[in-house]
Amino acid sequence: MYSILPAVVAVIFLSYGLYVVLEKGFNRVSTSFFLICITTFFWQATWAILFQIENSDIASYLIKFGYLLILFLPTSLYHFLAEISESKDEQRWVLVSYAVATLLAVILITSDYFISGYYEYFFGYYPKAGLLHPIHLLQTVVVVNRGLYITYKQMKTANEDVKIRLRICFVSVLIYFFAASDYLCNYGIEFYPLGVIFAGISSLGVIAYGVIKYELMNPIAIASTVAHEIRTPLSTIRLQAQLLEEMIPDLLKGYELAIQNNLCPDKLGSVMTSRLQDLGKKIVNQIDRSNFVIDMLLTAGKMEQKIDSSSFATYSIADCISEAIDSYPFIKNDIEKIDVSKVKDFIFYGSDNLLVFVIFNLLKNSLHAIQIANKGGIHISTKVGSQYNSLIFTDSGSGIPAHIVPRVFDRFFSANKLGGTGIGLNFCKNVIKASGGSMQCKSEFGRYTTFILNFPSLNYND
Repeated sequence: MYSILPAVVAVIFLSYGLYVVLEKGFNRVSTSFFLICITTFFWQATWAILFQIENSDIASYLIKFGYLLILFLPTSLYHFLAEISESKDEQRWVLVSYAVATLLAVILITSDYFISGYYEYFFGYYPKAGLLHPIHLLQTVVVVNRGLYITYKQMKTANEDVKIRLRICFVSVLIYFFAASDYLCNYGIEFYPLGVIFAGISSLGVIAYGVIKYELMNPIAIASTVAHEIRTPLSTIRLQAQLLEEMIPDLLKGYELAIQNNLCPDKLGSVMTSRLQDLGKKIVNQIDRSNFVIDMLLTAGKMEQKIDSSSFATYSIADCISEAIDSYPFIKNDIEKIDVSKVKDFIFYGSDNLLVFVIFNLLKNSLHAIQIANKGGIHISTKVGSQYNSLIFTDSGSGIPAHIVPRVFDRFFSANKLGGTGIGLNFCKNVIKASGGSMQCKSEFGRYTTFILNFPSLNYND
């Protein structure tokens, strides 16, 4: 179970890295990018295996192998930032940092001064810091902060487009830097190493930079590649989670009987027992949500190509709204925030599947706005006219600042400060346009956001 996250992140980084070098070859930027990917892959893949190992001798070898690549991670991040900020004067310091990492690698292999054994934590074996380990910590702080500084400095003088790209990369590496929290585990502080989460999140921004600035990846091809690579382990995890869901109730009954008969102490407690009962179901739900996001990205990616309207037909708008709401993976009581009482059916010409994905995207954005504002609901209604019929989608959440509203449909522009691809609303507008209609956005910051989807009225009497 504890190996799931590092295994998935390892696959993601390996896919990214291999695609870039196979598609673009080795150049200054792609090489530095590949180094980040390959070092992260070996780090996370080794930890995924380590957390499954029970033999201490094998664990000792894995620990040293995994840390061998971790030693070069801070420098690879620094290297990448130096390249994308085009700071040629940094190259010599990048080489110095690689030299320091190489020296530490030799010490790691030949002695116990860097890693001196291991801890046995609840999730498995984990490397124990040796006498010289603080040197690596110091190097990490120095080189990553130096990289962030030169990137920030470059942002100050760059034009607006370049500034946006540098900002994406700056934030991504900054998030990755929080993976350093795992070092606490090297010093005997026991908690599941969450660096894998920061590494995974940061990968999205780094990839976005590559797509926008250097065209390292074709969005459609990388979406297909990553979806293929991710869906396979997700399917396996889902099967295991379903097995957990079936077995945990019986296991907990046995555990309760053992406690009642004084065969073992109650170390779990009522809170943890309650969590375990829903664990399998929660994992399955999260995987379903992940597959849902993958489907949305793949469908949005196809919008790069010309939409084949040969399959277009007439559909009921009410049926599409109902299907979208029935199949959307809501969390907790989110579905209760939706009001469809003012939906009056009309017929539109287009694709029902694409329109369902449009409604999915609007639901996702609205629920996010409601979560930020900690208030509001979603009101879906329709308006039937002589020339156009309209689907009106309103949320009373956080709203959008006035200066951002004109840009919400721009490709790769995202108003979501917590992270967004910037292709969702562009995708929605293209779908409605392909149906012969139009899409508008109206919003007042702090009060509401409304999207109006206009479809040509179909007159069956002509």
